[in-house]
Amino acid sequence: MNAFLADLMVAIHVGYVGYVVIGQVLIMIGWPLGWQWIRNIWFRGTHLAAIGFVAFEEAIDMRCPLTVWEEHFRELAGQPISGETFLSRFLHNLIFIDLPSWGYTAVHLGMAALVLLTFFLCLPRVRKTRTPEQKPI
Repeated sequence: MNAFLADLMVAIHVGYVGYVVIGQVLIMIGWPLGWQWIRNIWFRGTHLAAIGFVAFEEAIDMRCPLTVWEEHFRELAGQPISGETFLSRFLHNLIFIDLPSWGYTAVHLGMAALVLLTFFLCLPRVRKTRTPEQKPI
């Protein structure tokens, strides 16, 4: 069970990173193409919050909880940090590349700056709700 939970933590981590990275790529492609869905306030707000949490972790020198939990479950399962199954090693290697610690800081803060800049240059839109007096006839 602990090995499964460790693999689950890696899968969630990959999903989290993918949401931030792929979301940003789609915003940057969709902006000049006029894709309206990229301006959805819920998408943009959660996207900014996701990378904002990562930047906050960097600012206070906090280890990612998903990494801490994964390592905890791997230790309980008696596994190496990168896991023993092909899938767990593959997922682990997707997000943990060989960088010095300052490299991770630069990537995390740089991505946060890019997301924040894009947030204000390509503003999200709040859907207007109609009052009963504004119903179409």
